[in-house]
Amino acid sequence: MSIKNNVKFKDGQATGTDVEVKKTGAIATFNIEKFADTGFDNVDAKSLALPFLKVLGQLSPQVTQGDSLFIQEARPGMIYNTVTDELFDGAKGINVIPCYYKLEYIEWQDRDKGAAAPVNVYPADSDIMSKTTRGDDGKDRLPNGNYVEETASHYVLIVEQDKNSTALVTMKSTQRKKSKKWNSMMMSLRQKRKSGQGSFRPAPFTQIYTMKTVLEKNNKGSWYGWEIEHQGAVGSEELMKTAYEFYESCKKGAVRVNHQKEEQSPKTPF
Repeated sequence: MSIKNNVKFKDGQATGTDVEVKKTGAIATFNIEKFADTGFDNVDAKSLALPFLKVLGQLSPQVTQGDSLFIQEARPGMIYNTVTDELFDGAKGINVIPCYYKLEYIEWQDRDKGAAAPVNVYPADSDIMSKTTRGDDGKDRLPNGNYVEETASHYVLIVEQDKNSTALVTMKSTQRKKSKKWNSMMMSLRQKRKSGQGSFRPAPFTQIYTMKTVLEKNNKGSWYGWEIEHQGAVGSEELMKTAYEFYESCKKGAVRVNHQKEEQSPKTPF
């Protein structure tokens, strides 16, 4: 397990491309760069699991001692990668490039029904919400008893000092307003044209944002939510190319999402 802020690893790491490997008492040095992209012959989008980035709360299994998913170093407010089990300091945040956005309506059974995966995922133009009524628990219930959550999905590229990786951030319930604010931030950006004549709106995948977590409260309790800040334009053409390629993959539907990995959130004040 490693805990990260936005620039460091906790565990041992390579510097540059030469890595010292200790094997049977001897130390050898190999240049791993010459094997770049080798060994992935049969790996395609169907073979990959896109990680979710989640904000850990007071009731998250990762912070609950005795739970099978308990992580010793995990604390409420940390950012958790569901595939790598990496933990990020929520107060310092992580830098990301937003590459693609999608709104969906996800139908769930209640947690005590035993279903970990969504029952259905409906597109943004679905009329499924018109078939729901607000339950006593505040959830939008269908006639079959299941509930539907309006879910904003932000496909991002995590920018770290030593690597970049893709992930998905889903925002629902009280966090939907954070998604709307983020989208508004991106839509309102303007950059001067090189000709000096007018301005244009830069594509989201050309910009870097920091995602932090903050403690929020209402009359029902407290929880941790997202706080997003714009940092500026991507400074590397190679990094922008990587972000654009991820955008294209998402746009073409080549990126598969396993919502079972998202897990239903434990009961919270929101």
